[in-house]
Amino acid sequence: MFDRLRYKFMQFMQGRYGVDQLNRFLSLACLVLIVVQLFLPVRILWWLALACLALMYFRMFSRNIAKRYRENQQWMEFTSKLRTFFTDFRYNITHLKENHERNKDFHIYKCPRCSQKIRIPKGKGHIMVRCPRCGFEFHKKS
Repeated sequence: MFDRLRYKFMQFMQGRYGVDQLNRFLSLACLVLIVVQLFLPVRILWWLALACLALMYFRMFSRNIAKRYRENQQWMEFTSKLRTFFTDFRYNITHLKENHERNKDFHIYKCPRCSQKIRIPKGKGHIMVRCPRCGFEFHKKS
């Protein structure tokens, strides 16, 4: 029975646009507006949620695929800076954690002459460090 329903739905959706990033945003916006409207009974929020829902279903069942694709591309362009910010932020946090784990057994010193960063193992006592870039030697405690 469910296979037949699924098949009928697949037939119905054939040639229609379906779900994309803009539709996902609209569904999330609709959900948020409905939840906020439950706590703040402002009538306009209900109408905005209904408009988001209607637009989402209109786009999903549309047969004008080229136009819906263009709309999604414009949405992706509009949100690209925001998505890039969060992607970079997540990468930087992960990178900082990895660097901390990797460098917990090392000291990082800068060469006094050329400011090259040099990684020295911890627990070796007082040592002479030679800069790999300029060859300057200096004394440090590891």
